[in-house]
Amino acid sequence: MPSVVWVRSFVPKLKNSASLAMSSATMQARAIFEAAVQVAKKGVKVIPEVMIPLIGGVKELEDQKKIVVTVADEVLGKAGMKDLKYMVGTMIEIPRAALTADLVAKEAEFFSFGTNDLTQTTMGLSRDDYTKFQQEYKDKKIFAADPFAVLDQEGVGKLVKMAVELGRKTRPDLEIGICGEHGGEPSSVQFCYRVGMNYVSCSPYRVPIARLAAAQAAISGDKSETQRTA
Repeated sequence: MPSVVWVRSFVPKLKNSASLAMSSATMQARAIFEAAVQVAKKGVKVIPEVMIPLIGGVKELEDQKKIVVTVADEVLGKAGMKDLKYMVGTMIEIPRAALTADLVAKEAEFFSFGTNDLTQTTMGLSRDDYTKFQQEYKDKKIFAADPFAVLDQEGVGKLVKMAVELGRKTRPDLEIGICGEHGGEPSSVQFCYRVGMNYVSCSPYRVPIARLAAAQAAISGDKSETQRTA
């Protein structure tokens, strides 16, 4: 068993009801920290990473982070584990969050780019609807490749790169990665390496491809980058 276990989990943010969102976030946060306590009691050093998804800016993150911190203080205090380390970060899926990443990084200890949704919100395309005219776009060469399979580096990628740079200006040690099917596509992984991400996350069956692409990027990569995809 590893000596350190990193656990990343979502705390949902529901926009249809503020009270329902708070209740849901509280329950999820409680489950995360109670589980962390149980594992820690077995002698395993566990570091929970709580990720708030779908934020539009720092104020939304700040609001939801308060819930997480309040629950963490309660659960860890009751267990006598107030010193247990945990991190609160966010998934960047909305263009406004990316454009204001310098402000978001004041509250977020890590970024995870949800490029499936970020592609939808940036390009104004629904993944489901796109399949209905995908072949026509392919025939007309409107897109160089399916943007939901290969990261659109000209548009979405530019937004990602900007957010990485803005985030690290505020918090130089900001941990940054990508979450989604793009994380297992070779050219997208190489892009993540170039812009300075720390890791990629993808479906299990894509892991071998992602590891190979990351290794190739590291061997032939741009030496000017200081952070590398792992």
